[in-house]
Amino acid sequence: MLTQWRDPEAEQAILEQITIDEPWALLERFSTLERLSGSQDEAEAVAYIQERLESWGIPYRLYHPTCLISLPRRATLRTLAPVERPIRAKTLSFSPSTDGHEIVGELVYVPGEQPTDIAGVLGSGPTRLTADVHGKVILTDGMGMAARGVELGQSGALGVIFIHPGQYIHEGIATTSWGSPDLDALGRVPHAPLLSIARPDGEWLKEQLAKGPVTVALSTVVETSWRPIPVLVAEIPGSPATDEFVLLHAHLDSWHVGIGDNATGDATLLELARVFWQHRDRLRRTLRVAWWSGHSHGRYAGSTWFADTFAQDLVPNCIAHINCDSPGCRWATEYRDLSWMAEASDLLRTVVYDLTRQQATGTRPSRAGDYSFNNLGITGFLMLSSTMPEELARAKGFYPVGGCGGNIVWHTEDDTLEVADPDNLLRDMRVYAATVLRVLNAPVHPFDYRATVRELEGALLRYQEAAGDAFDFGPAFRAAGNLLTTLDRFYELAETLLDREVDDPDVRRINAAQRALARHLVPLGYVRQGRFRHDPAQNLPPIPEIAPAAELAHLPPESDRWHAVRVHLGRGLNQVVWTLRAAQRRIAEILP
Repeated sequence: MLTQWRDPEAEQAILEQITIDEPWALLERFSTLERLSGSQDEAEAVAYIQERLESWGIPYRLYHPTCLISLPRRATLRTLAPVERPIRAKTLSFSPSTDGHEIVGELVYVPGEQPTDIAGVLGSGPTRLTADVHGKVILTDGMGMAARGVELGQSGALGVIFIHPGQYIHEGIATTSWGSPDLDALGRVPHAPLLSIARPDGEWLKEQLAKGPVTVALSTVVETSWRPIPVLVAEIPGSPATDEFVLLHAHLDSWHVGIGDNATGDATLLELARVFWQHRDRLRRTLRVAWWSGHSHGRYAGSTWFADTFAQDLVPNCIAHINCDSPGCRWATEYRDLSWMAEASDLLRTVVYDLTRQQATGTRPSRAGDYSFNNLGITGFLMLSSTMPEELARAKGFYPVGGCGGNIVWHTEDDTLEVADPDNLLRDMRVYAATVLRVLNAPVHPFDYRATVRELEGALLRYQEAAGDAFDFGPAFRAAGNLLTTLDRFYELAETLLDREVDDPDVRRINAAQRALARHLVPLGYVRQGRFRHDPAQNLPPIPEIAPAAELAHLPPESDRWHAVRVHLGRGLNQVVWTLRAAQRRIAEILP
């Protein structure tokens, strides 16, 4: 009952007010603006949103933090031998710049894999280098974003050329620093320039290599510097629990005009701000709506700055953060593989079914999409929303991309107004609105952290199976079981409070305890670096503190690595058990 709570009257009133007019006007304006982080076009986009907020009387704050931003300007590539031929190429954010000067080297092919899912698009695992790449130019398959670009860019090669999966060359970023780097994150960039080319050109290069040596010349121009970028935050206060808030957010910057990624998300936020402001007297808690810059060109620099700057407010008061990226794209009719943390899964399934009669499926959020609040322990859900059916994508010959509802124009010059679909956008906006409203107004936060603990137990089981007799995770299993038993009593109590107001003292205590649960359990599942640091921009396995257990089955017993992993697991186990016990103590405090 907790996760299925709704106020039908308020929900109907709000959903009926959502229309396509304002969102479509924003899309038409943004279709003329190439919103690079910190650019004049981006400033004009911010001014457009400001003007609309001011016209409705919605209060907002505009910040201009100084962040490290990298703008790839141009790249050249040509073969010199055995034939001279120019090849269309792009470079990536945070790739080293040659300032337009050519680097000449012999080409060497390193086998790679094209992405099979979104996680693969954003970065894949380590590459096995069997050839001598020092002083040569690597040619490999894949998109070269995040960890793989950094890895190959630090291999001693003169440069790296990535073959994209189709005719398009997708823009991207090659740093594993999450947000602007601190002292720990300095150097998480490739040391050699990176280029991307289309698949036909890549296949031609491989054919030439099969015949004999190939010499190439490449150059890049990349502008990387600390610069001000905009962060715009509107606030719609609710009452009586004004201090508790939901953070709804989307990135404002784009590659080219970026309609599907992410003007449709920006339009969704603007329309929800308009409608929720009109119905602010119905809101029981506060809604903050944030548009970030620095997503595409600073690896989530804007949202990371916000998390750092307002951590002391976010930690006690933020109920959840909800990301909005690429809603309302053409052919995107299914809610498949949504991002949700386990505690929010039932809420999202319920909302999607109530509004669309579809059965949504979901997955653990990847290390992407402005999920800059994991370290603070804030429940998060959604990122991409609707997507096209797999059968349709296969029929069109599409491959996985990181947005645009599955349209392969993602991060290209062709992500234009034609990518947006007004019917799909209207449907997705209503799904977002209903989700936001239920979290804002539910007397008890509509999450079930038993699902989170069960997810942790599943990871523990996999690690125990991998470790075998080499390590015993029994204390963690016992701590998780004890927490589940306490949570059963907690939720029995919580469900007796669904008819009370949000400022009822018992309700306030229950909700504070739920947020405290998130502060313990979210970092346990997603974080290694601690509360106020940010892990690198690469996927982490569940419970990263003990994830090396997966190695034990493949290590020679009594080897140095085997012993080191066991020492590591002992320390990680202490962290896991301590966290689970602390969560149980916090919940037990309020039980009769």
